[in-house]
Amino acid sequence: MRSGSVYYSDIPAGTITETDDGEYIFQYYDDYVNNHPAKFISFNFPVRKEPYVEKRLFPLFEGLIPEGWLLDIASKSWKINKNDRMGLLLACCNDCIGALSIKPLHDEK
Repeated sequence: MRSGSVYYSDIPAGTITETDDGEYIFQYYDDYVNNHPAKFISFNFPVRKEPYVEKRLFPLFEGLIPEGWLLDIASKSWKINKNDRMGLLLACCNDCIGALSIKPLHDEK
């Protein structure tokens, strides 16, 4: 399992996790749900206690990953396969343009 902490405007909002079964889970932190119920990270992710689960990386997070020549540089620099979307998200999205950033959490194995 690989996970990252999702920050919205420097506020810890939740976690994005890739399970060993290849599912992706986004879960808001309870503290964020209680203290920032109107600060959703995207219109597709209203603030709620229930997790969001998908078989593919959510388009919101996919859109944070570099493309084109920048993806080539990131892939070569960190030795990450271009198809390893979660690996790229965790490596490249610590300081994104915009309100979201992803900070890697330790492996949970």
